[in-house]
Amino acid sequence: MTSLQELDRRSRDIFRAIVEAYLETGEPVGSRTISKRGVDLSPASIRNVMADLVTLGLLDAPHISAGRQPSQAGLRFFVDSLLEVGEVTDDDRDQIDSRLAAAGRDIKDILSEASEVLSGLTGGASLVASPKNDDPIRQVEFIPLGPDRALCILVADSGNVENRIIDFGPDIGPTTLMEASNYLTARMRGQRLSEARAVIEQELSEKRAQLDAAAANLIRLGVVEWTGEEPERGRSLIVRGRANLLESASAKHDLDRIGHLFDELERKKSMLEVLDSTRDAAGARIFIGSENSLFSLSGSSLIVSSYMNSDRKIVGALGVIGPTSLNYARVIPMVNYTAKVVGQIIDGRQKRDG
Repeated sequence: MTSLQELDRRSRDIFRAIVEAYLETGEPVGSRTISKRGVDLSPASIRNVMADLVTLGLLDAPHISAGRQPSQAGLRFFVDSLLEVGEVTDDDRDQIDSRLAAAGRDIKDILSEASEVLSGLTGGASLVASPKNDDPIRQVEFIPLGPDRALCILVADSGNVENRIIDFGPDIGPTTLMEASNYLTARMRGQRLSEARAVIEQELSEKRAQLDAAAANLIRLGVVEWTGEEPERGRSLIVRGRANLLESASAKHDLDRIGHLFDELERKKSMLEVLDSTRDAAGARIFIGSENSLFSLSGSSLIVSSYMNSDRKIVGALGVIGPTSLNYARVIPMVNYTAKVVGQIIDGRQKRDG
């Protein structure tokens, strides 16, 4: 990668002007446009520098007669070395604060509102991943739904409730359901599901549990059902603003790109993995184009930041997807600030409810 020191001042100023103009319009930039932006050189001299920047891999020439635009490597160089990130504006801060404060008490309502406000303010699509749900368990209960199926209800200490429908054989009646409920509640109370599974499976395999075969089989079914989706158990991915991406598409190639991106958004697990990959990052993490395999064909950028509780434990992540011509200087602090506010609100409400 080209370093800042390898560019003389003239080349650096022209490169910065090209990228800033591209981020404003999303269109290739010509030498005359740059000469009008305060660069004290003739269009011919600017074209010579632009040719050098193309050779260095910092600019692309999408069409022979068109202007130039930053390459993916050029955008990364700009973001890492030249971008000046400011603070969230007062208007944006007020909107984020007021809308999130007015959201309902339910965590999903808070996350949904965060996704809506990010999409509206940035003009991109927003992603918000709910926290991983591995809270200690308070109670487990099986409710019969028919002769061969039951609703398994898991209540966490945090108050979160999750349900699963379990299919079983005709040899299980109300007494067996009650026996299985009592057993699981006793073994799992105060423990996380990931911790309790190994203990329960070992006890069942060694036949140390005083259970009949039907109850033991039901418990095995319940444990497998509840832990089979780890580590994504109970998580949601909230996406808002898909229409914003369509509005930014100006050609068939762009529409194909957005269509591919929509396909990726439907793959919840893959997108959650991308968001979770930011857990060790300080502040926002930025993916440009093919830097992440999910965006290799879509040519999009993703700015994502984690949100934490008061113990500085990362519990979820949120971000904004848009074209590579995103206004990085504005979106980066906005994503960071929204993540901070979401973490504070969720943490405060969970402590009050607890």
